[in-house]
Amino acid sequence: MVRSERKQEQERVNEVVDVIGEKIEKITGKKSTVKKGIVDLRKNFWEDVTVNLDETDDVYETQASIKQQAELLSERERRHGQMNKQLKTLTRLQDTPYFGRIDFREEDEKRAESLYIGIGSLMDAKNEDFLIYDWRAPVASMYYDYAPGPSKYASLDGEVRGNMTLKRQFIIREGKIKGMFDTGLTIGDALLQAVLGGKASSHMKSIVATIQKEQNQIIRNETDRYLIVQGAAGSGKTSAALQRVAFLLYRYRKTLRSDNMMLFSPNPLFSSFISSVLPELGEENVVQTTFKDFIEDRICRDLQLENPFDQTEACLTMADGEQLKTRIAGIRFKASLAYREMIDNWLEHLKAEGMIFRDITFRDHIIVSGKEIGNYFYALPNGQTLLNRLEQVRDWLLRRIAAFSKRERKEDWVLEEAELLDKSDYASIFEKLQQKKQFSEETFDDFDREEQLLRKIVMNRRIKPLRGKVKQLEFVNCQKVYSEIFYQEYTNETVPDRWGDICRSTRMRFEEGDCPWEDAVPYLYMKEKIQGRKGNHEIRHLIIDEAQDYSPAQLSYLQAAFPRCRMTILGDMNQAIYAQSLAADTMLSEHLYNPDEVKKLTLLRSYRSTKEIMNFSRAIVPGGGQIEPFDRSGKLPEWIDTTESGKASIILDKISAFKANGFETFALIGKTMKECREAYTLLKGKTDVKLITQATYQFDKGFIIIPTYLAKGIEFDAAIIYDASADNYSRKSERTIFYTACTRAMHELVLLSSGDKSPFLNDVSEEHYLYTRIGD
Repeated sequence: MVRSERKQEQERVNEVVDVIGEKIEKITGKKSTVKKGIVDLRKNFWEDVTVNLDETDDVYETQASIKQQAELLSERERRHGQMNKQLKTLTRLQDTPYFGRIDFREEDEKRAESLYIGIGSLMDAKNEDFLIYDWRAPVASMYYDYAPGPSKYASLDGEVRGNMTLKRQFIIREGKIKGMFDTGLTIGDALLQAVLGGKASSHMKSIVATIQKEQNQIIRNETDRYLIVQGAAGSGKTSAALQRVAFLLYRYRKTLRSDNMMLFSPNPLFSSFISSVLPELGEENVVQTTFKDFIEDRICRDLQLENPFDQTEACLTMADGEQLKTRIAGIRFKASLAYREMIDNWLEHLKAEGMIFRDITFRDHIIVSGKEIGNYFYALPNGQTLLNRLEQVRDWLLRRIAAFSKRERKEDWVLEEAELLDKSDYASIFEKLQQKKQFSEETFDDFDREEQLLRKIVMNRRIKPLRGKVKQLEFVNCQKVYSEIFYQEYTNETVPDRWGDICRSTRMRFEEGDCPWEDAVPYLYMKEKIQGRKGNHEIRHLIIDEAQDYSPAQLSYLQAAFPRCRMTILGDMNQAIYAQSLAADTMLSEHLYNPDEVKKLTLLRSYRSTKEIMNFSRAIVPGGGQIEPFDRSGKLPEWIDTTESGKASIILDKISAFKANGFETFALIGKTMKECREAYTLLKGKTDVKLITQATYQFDKGFIIIPTYLAKGIEFDAAIIYDASADNYSRKSERTIFYTACTRAMHELVLLSSGDKSPFLNDVSEEHYLYTRIGD
């Protein structure tokens, strides 16, 4: 590329940066004025409100005045917020105004127009022409989807066709062009090399400048209710999903807000890792949660819920034997739609018999016994749904409670508690008595009437929680109703071979008040079928990451819990690490979705790791040959065969080497938390190291020790697999865990083992790694 072109491009960058500086200065001045106005409004709010409560008309005037002041304050606060958002975008543009340029000549036009693309739009000083187009604008889609030549984009007025005569990419830092490339269809390897060859970060980076065509299909999909993405490790599926969120917020900015979107991440650490992507793009973060937290909120105080990581830890650390086989069989069956069908049959059975009700008690007094409730329930017409009959039982119980409350408030304990009421309660009673006298001609004894009101207040407060539980249909003992499933007899065709052992184990857990993780969704499904489901209608788009670890039952539950939602479902079946993930049905199963509402995309190219690391890792999993490593070279993975006593010194040497190479994030990855704790005990005091647990909410730079199931979705400059021996990784179900651990490394991968190597390495050609033997 001739030097004059680079000089011209730099001159344009300088002009754009000057315009940005002027706009920042202008908005900063306006912002200061608006802020002062907000402060003054808040300070003098009540002084500016006309307050007169003597006459009815004046009350209305006062209300109108308060409303007017509140609306004025709200409008100025909204304006101040918009200015803040503009300033953040302009500040980012000042450093990197844009990253791309396309020259596009529309049909029937003589000249091509140069369009520069960045993270936000920018008009010239007169607000007449675009200096920068937002990457989400329709015209910008050509930058990602087409090579120079015939191209098109969808505008509000219809499809626009033409010819792209130039496609250019920039690396701009602090207003200076560091790199400039003319390229073809894909975002050029030169730009990708520059971006991917850098160091890992404690936060995920935006990929706006390097979005690939296949990723752009994810980002700009607007038509399909369910968008399912099967993507190889490091293929950018999570990044693309976050850019998709930013695109949708831009595209539907008048009707869609960030709090209308929810992201299910695998753990809080991952939530921290991705937390900066949307703010970098000028958007607020969407609602984030984990599936475990979502379910725990719904189970509430019913049961003590097992953590999914504890379930995984138990399965990975349990010795091979009958107990493990029973647990795995139970997990997989309860994850299936066949088990949900069993629950549906049980619910049908409950219409005739089997419902279990709690006694309605107050101060150790049974108002209505569970047996009496059962008799009333089964006396109702059984042609009605369970919910309709329970609502009739609810109304009957509320009448019984009301009658009991009226009788009970005459008891001595009520008056004793009345003596402990606050002064405000007495003042309220006095006011009511005065009003009663004012509007009634009858005479009454103030003392007697005061006592009646006091008793009523005490009784209403004490009985209110009980009424609330009855209104929520909590008189149904769902815990016992669910447990009864495991006392029933079924044919061998409908249940797994180990059903008897599964039943005994589940009954024992529920009797102790525990809910195994595999029972959480089935239990909630049954409970909500009985007591009614309250769907979330506020959330309109759901992003489910690491969806390969969701069972069919869990995905179906989310569809019902968010009935208005569109969903973006991301996963990689090669990274399935939970026992339920290995069931026959997966996130890709056809029957989970309406075929007219679903689109499936596959991302096979991996960008995270070097070509050497991916050539090594993809040989571990079946079908891994389809994965396409990005052509970024580095060191071969290193397998070190050593003694247990020699591990510490090797790890410390490697950490020193990583630091010398300028790496900032490196991880020792264990299969289990138990293994990680052992490694932490071995290394603490010898180097700066942090142990990551499920309670860790912040991902920082440095050396960490982390189990594979918490490292999902996160990347490191270098990774050390603590124990890659046959003793540690040999079960069929552990192959995907091993693959997941290996694909966390961007630049260097080291595997340690004592004794025989994992059989999963038998499928890896020796040319794809270095073998070293250290020690006796």
